[in-house]
Amino acid sequence: PFSNLSASCWSRLHPVNMFNSYNVKFHHRKALTSPYPGSHIERSQVPEDKVGWLTEWEDYNPVEYTAKSVLARPNWADPQINDEGFSPKFNERDGEVERKSLNGLYVVENGRPRNPVGRTGLTGRGLLGRWGPNHAADPIVTRWKRDGSGNKVAHPVSGKNILQFVAIKRRDCGEWAIPGGMVDPGEKITATLKREFEEEALNSLQKSPEEKAKLEKQLQKLFSQEHFVVYRGYVDDPRNTDNAWMETEAVNYHDETGETMDNLPLEAGDDAGVVKWVDISEKLELYASHSYFIKLVTEKQGAHWSEDPGSECHK
Repeated sequence: PFSNLSASCWSRLHPVNMFNSYNVKFHHRKALTSPYPGSHIERSQVPEDKVGWLTEWEDYNPVEYTAKSVLARPNWADPQINDEGFSPKFNERDGEVERKSLNGLYVVENGRPRNPVGRTGLTGRGLLGRWGPNHAADPIVTRWKRDGSGNKVAHPVSGKNILQFVAIKRRDCGEWAIPGGMVDPGEKITATLKREFEEEALNSLQKSPEEKAKLEKQLQKLFSQEHFVVYRGYVDDPRNTDNAWMETEAVNYHDETGETMDNLPLEAGDDAGVVKWVDISEKLELYASHSYFIKLVTEKQGAHWSEDPGSECHK
């Protein structure tokens, strides 16, 4: 999806500020797809030139939709905006709920937050629990691919070493993805990254307290070392609406020697069908914006990405 940006060599942009460096067109692709996930709801059509809120569009008539699972008020979901006793504090920390956006202030109109990137053809919250930003964390755990003798394996064409990451195959859509998930209220992002990795890739929820403690101890080394924040901000996600959207912090934890992860038994958790080490290259088809995050990691580590020398940026 990034081919139209290769001329400007998009990867040179600092990913944390990526949001402000791009035109909006880049950002809303998945957030305009129909039907809305898990439903038969069709979004109202939004032409590319009318995505941005600055463009006047008097006839804009989005469909209102919030999934029944959200309206049932599970503990991860807000009430409806006009419910008695619900007065959310947008753009700030609201009790345990983080309502600040990683991209700065967002507009609140008629009591509802407005998607900072633009129109999506759908109002309400869809499948998302929170009005405004819904915060997720994506731990990208990597190691070098090695042969039987323990030597790093280089790609025959690019000559660069091949990096692997722990990927899960999502149950909902069958796509390979980073084993991430939602930040719990009051939870620090570092805790979410570690917890999600344990739950999704090591199936920690099914482990005995002893086994879990052993996993924790091994992971502590990996998750307490220096890490690389790959991306922080808005995510173009098929679940996004005009009033609720996904934001993530993607962080790379790299096991340089491979020793930490060698002893960890990968086992798929609740949302994952399969979990395994996957060789990284541009041929990988990944969920949501995950390919973009993974590419940034390969650049940071100087690892193999493409067989076409022209597709890498010359810094």
